[in-house]
Amino acid sequence: MKQIKNFEEFEAVKNQSKPVLLDFYADWCGPCQGLLPIIEKLADKYEDEFLIQKVNVDQFRELSAQFQVRSIPALFVLKDGEVKESLVGFKSEGQLEEIIQNHLEVA
Repeated sequence: MKQIKNFEEFEAVKNQSKPVLLDFYADWCGPCQGLLPIIEKLADKYEDEFLIQKVNVDQFRELSAQFQVRSIPALFVLKDGEVKESLVGFKSEGQLEEIIQNHLEVA
């Protein structure tokens, strides 16, 4: 799973034709580390239909500020460059899979 490190990478991801899930996290965040294996599993499972990318809030503060991330983990679903859904806190695999499925059905 790829990590977005600058605005050029973010712009390329944002303008994808498929939906995008951004995972804002930090290495020191326990819930973020707990979410990581789930995010990686879903990224592999849905790689052809849904783009899942990570954003380290300590390394890319500007994008974190743009998304007004106040608490992590923070997850944002984007489609056509717009935020369609945002979630804060640890989410189970089932919860995230349901969110992905909902956005695939809309697409």
